[in-house]
Amino acid sequence: MPLPQRLQEIRDGFERPFWVANISEIFERLSYYGAFSSLALYLHEKLDFSTAQTGTLAGIFGGAVWFLAIFGGTVADYLGFRRALSLAYLILAGAYFLLGSIGAPWLSPIRNAMPLWLFVAIVLLLPALGISLVKPSVVGTTARASKENVRSIGYSIYYTMVNIGGTAGPVIADWAHAKLGVENVFRIAALSVFAMVFFVLLFFREPKAQTAAPPPLLTVTAKNFLTVLSNPKFMLFLLIFTGYWIVFWQQFTLLPGYIHNFIDPNARVERVLSIDAAVVICFTLAWNHLIRKVPPFRAVILGTLVSALSWLIVAFWPSYWGAVLSIFVLALGEITQAPKYYEYISKLAPPEQQGTYMGFAFLPIGIGSIIGGWFGGTMLHHFGEVQHQPQRTWYAITAVGVLTAIFLWIYDSVVGARDTRART
Repeated sequence: MPLPQRLQEIRDGFERPFWVANISEIFERLSYYGAFSSLALYLHEKLDFSTAQTGTLAGIFGGAVWFLAIFGGTVADYLGFRRALSLAYLILAGAYFLLGSIGAPWLSPIRNAMPLWLFVAIVLLLPALGISLVKPSVVGTTARASKENVRSIGYSIYYTMVNIGGTAGPVIADWAHAKLGVENVFRIAALSVFAMVFFVLLFFREPKAQTAAPPPLLTVTAKNFLTVLSNPKFMLFLLIFTGYWIVFWQQFTLLPGYIHNFIDPNARVERVLSIDAAVVICFTLAWNHLIRKVPPFRAVILGTLVSALSWLIVAFWPSYWGAVLSIFVLALGEITQAPKYYEYISKLAPPEQQGTYMGFAFLPIGIGSIIGGWFGGTMLHHFGEVQHQPQRTWYAITAVGVLTAIFLWIYDSVVGARDTRART
């Protein structure tokens, strides 16, 4: 097909709700990653949490989203995407504003009524309520408001928007942290998503559903959850792959404190954290073209190993640029495994349960964030503050990733070989 004709198809193939939803996704991701990039420093340096507590709390922030997302799609279907998006952005605005105001005098009555860690943990759970509605609403709008011949491009646009926000968020957080103070990073995040409430209400129109089928009941979603739990092969794979995300999330839960405490207290940490999403934007297509002949599971193992070994760079070269290079290599591991991971799960799932299995593919991301936050904080306290050998923290993180790669290889050798025999 000639390029001008293809471009015309793209121009005509998307309805207005597609563009409104995906533009709003930029600001949602900008707010989320901006907040996440400054969170560890905020907890440790502004609210005086210990290194171990900081890791645990930051892990809760990153992990809660992926658990609530299981049910968020059902709720979004019932509310309708327009109401779900506007409500989600309103919740997010309030959540980020509260997060940046934890130390404010007007919150002292609530803050003093319970342990500070409990109050902060509750506040950190609030953004997950909003994000769990945003993701299915934007993805659902992308499906409904794009024609069949350009739908795959629509998902590519969605993924690009996500990573544009993921790149811009830490950059803006870096500026706000330096110029306005770290607590104002969260207030800017609140302002960003608050603007999206009005953007959605003014410009978004509910896209037409392509089928007349009613949305599934929450009880059906819960039943599907039990269906997934009853598949031991799938659950074992998800459990093993959790190790990858324990390694991956250290860029947000562990690295900021490591840089400030053991490399340079004045380093602009948020700038480093913008690299991952930038690499995803710039290299995903070319990189996956290079590894297109690698079988899906082998690519998952390879990506896990690359991400694990990335942290040895900052361990052996403890500097700002060592951290930059570690994140760059970590991102290469991410784009090696991520597309192949979802491809593998889509093949593993029974044909009538594809949606259910793909939804639960996010579980390792959440579990890995929660466990990884606690694990990274504990390791940094033990090796950095007690033994004064902070680089050993990265040896422990790398060991988790290498063991994960080994267990994935064993899983593939045993389960994969058994599946091959069963098909022959």
